[in-house]
Amino acid sequence: MKIAAITDDGKIISQHFGRAPFYAVLTIENTQIVKREMRDKLGHQQFVHEEGHLDEQGRHGFGPGSQDRHAAMARAISDCDVLLCRGMGWGAYESMKQSGIQTIVTDITNIEEALQAYLDGTIVDRIDRLH
Repeated sequence: MKIAAITDDGKIISQHFGRAPFYAVLTIENTQIVKREMRDKLGHQQFVHEEGHLDEQGRHGFGPGSQDRHAAMARAISDCDVLLCRGMGWGAYESMKQSGIQTIVTDITNIEEALQAYLDGTIVDRIDRLH
């Protein structure tokens, strides 16, 4: 199983999915981390000049072109089962879901602590933090 987390430094889960520059990807076997890697993640810095982040209801990430941008972000972790984040727009959340990646929005900041809570089945999915 591979679990990704959005991050700036490989240790802390970033607050905002779109602004995080990396994915920390952890390969898990028998509840143990057997491999760690950092992967580049497309984000706001690459799409800053593109228009249309909001839909007519004001939901973030549903404007024209947003789904294509989110699909590009998902491709980097297409081999992962789960994505851990601390906040994201509804559009990105739906795109990850459509890509077959279970996305969990957590209050836990430390990647390894969040990973352990996921493996223990105690992590709380805070979809109320989607915007």
